[in-house]
Amino acid sequence: MAKPAARRGTSSSKTTRKRKTATSESSDDNFELRSLQDEHAEKKRYEASDDELLELYERMLLIRRFEERAGQLYGLGLIGGFCHLYIGQEAVAVGIQSALESGKDSVITGYRDHGHMLAYGIDPKIIMAELTGRQAGISHGKGGSMHMFSTEHAFYGGHGIVGAQVPLGAGLAFAHKYREDGGVCVAYFGDGAANQGQVYETFNMAALWNLPIVFVIENNQYAMGTSVKRSSAETHFYRRGTAFRIPGMDVNGMDVLEVRQASEIAIKHVRDGGGPVLMELNTYRYRGHSMSDPAKYRTREEVQDVREKRDPIEHAKALLIERGVSEDKLKDIDKDIRAKVSEAADFAESSPEPEASELYTDVLVGNY
Repeated sequence: MAKPAARRGTSSSKTTRKRKTATSESSDDNFELRSLQDEHAEKKRYEASDDELLELYERMLLIRRFEERAGQLYGLGLIGGFCHLYIGQEAVAVGIQSALESGKDSVITGYRDHGHMLAYGIDPKIIMAELTGRQAGISHGKGGSMHMFSTEHAFYGGHGIVGAQVPLGAGLAFAHKYREDGGVCVAYFGDGAANQGQVYETFNMAALWNLPIVFVIENNQYAMGTSVKRSSAETHFYRRGTAFRIPGMDVNGMDVLEVRQASEIAIKHVRDGGGPVLMELNTYRYRGHSMSDPAKYRTREEVQDVREKRDPIEHAKALLIERGVSEDKLKDIDKDIRAKVSEAADFAESSPEPEASELYTDVLVGNY
């Protein structure tokens, strides 16, 4: 019996050595995966010029005022179906899309999509017309609030199926790689969608094929009405790509300059051939999941605390005032934006609804 015992001992020793080696390699891998997060943590906030910061502020304020007006139109019955507002999350789309190359990079997101289109600089008139189901809308009134689309701006939706945009985003990234056009795809999804199986299948495929894609988790703390702590075993979403060797970044999504700085790091990594990156943008939505959600799963005090201490627009406003921009100028900007939003609402209300024949367009591609 001594010999078998000796063999077991030898085998155990070899196994121990193998495990130590594997642990060492794993440690090295983790160090590599942490590199982008470390770079983000070490760098200071993006050094925007006064004009750049003012532009970021105006873009965020436009989204805020636009969404507030959309909420009013929904209450009046002028917007049908679902309507998911972006109020509170403005710094995410504005910060990331300010770092993209227009006409070269592509974007895809879920059904909370108005803010992303406005951040891209798309005319608020045609967005509001789409919300109200008019022919002048960007999808000719057929997409509504949830399914906007613009190939001209490389904006590919607006998707109502939770998490469905993530594998589609991988397809867009594959197209960039196949065409060798140097483009990057940014695929946005929420903390709720982050628990979908298709998301992890996409992570695996994107890593295997070294696709040029930035996965952006907009963690607004609530998957519809369920808090992150109740719905997710791993609440640090930026870690979720580790199993697929995708580096993650933990970003304050309420600070537009931090978002811009982190985006530049992520996009450069991807554009240089480094493969996918996963960014977690910690943000917060002030309204319910949709206009039909009374949001009774959280207290008014919680929402008010975020508004008072972390609001992305007020934060940017304070930075501008520190730089010498007068409050009168900021008031004039707000006044101009409110007028622009009112003009968009008037345009939408006065625009005709689509003809019945519009139902048969955009159904098939090609000549049949």
